[in-house]
Amino acid sequence: MKRRLLFSTALAWTALGVLPACAESPVRPLPPLSPPSTSNRIGSLMQLSVIDRASGRELPIYRHRGEYWVAGRPGTRYAIRARNAMGERVMAVMSVDGVNIVTGETAGVLQNGYVFSGGERSDITGWRKSDSQIAAFEFTSIGNSYASRTGRPDDVGVIGVAMFRERVPMPPLAPPIAFPRRDGSAREMERRSGAPSAASEAAPAAQARSADSALGAEAAASAKGSLARPAPPSPSLGTAHGRRETSHVGHTSFERAQSTPDEVVRIRYDSRENLVAAGVIPVPPPARWPRPEGPSAFPGSEMGYVPDPPARY
Repeated sequence: MKRRLLFSTALAWTALGVLPACAESPVRPLPPLSPPSTSNRIGSLMQLSVIDRASGRELPIYRHRGEYWVAGRPGTRYAIRARNAMGERVMAVMSVDGVNIVTGETAGVLQNGYVFSGGERSDITGWRKSDSQIAAFEFTSIGNSYASRTGRPDDVGVIGVAMFRERVPMPPLAPPIAFPRRDGSAREMERRSGAPSAASEAAPAAQARSADSALGAEAAASAKGSLARPAPPSPSLGTAHGRRETSHVGHTSFERAQSTPDEVVRIRYDSRENLVAAGVIPVPPPARWPRPEGPSAFPGSEMGYVPDPPARY
């Protein structure tokens, strides 16, 4: 609106050759609105964003009630942009609509994923079909989503990334020093050398294994609970199994440092209309200015010329 008003004034300058005294718009500027809680990238081990492939821009990620949201449009192809923020390799197990994007299985954190070298960035553009092809990610209706078409509609509307650090190989241990046996039992030799015997190590080792098993079970239960999904409102968008595109990958080995993810990021998505209606995307109020008391000098806001008065008879 401001650009159109200035352009109209410039035409008036050209036509009249003078500067009107009321060249400024009577609309008073509004104070700036508080910016919504948005970002373009989230994550600690890896920086994650969602890319509109038509424009190449990162979609705003809205934070609302502890959830991350992006707004999509049907027919738009998108990509998951991931950059390893660490100086070491990180494995990312990715899912869309509850489906592993590499294997097509109902997603689980211990499945196959992509391995990123330290500082590496890549755009994941679709469902992996082979070492050289993908089927493009594309926002679509729920019924046309890949998850719905394969009988798994319950988790439509969510992008998930589970990240794992790599196990660092331990240096080999030095061989034990053999002491000559002079007299006494193995216990006496242990006392002389200060080294524990195999029998004395057995009990702590058994306790350690038991503790590890208990911790592993507890961590697995905790991870299962943290990944449990609350009942969401009905979404209007899903992700289609789009057209085939060329995308080459290789194979590598990766050993997780632990069986539970070091970080899990979830980004939900829906149409802009639904997110506005749900209060996820704030909408600024219409531009208005305070009306002064008494008669208004500018009761109308439309630009135009002075019309003829009505006829007397």
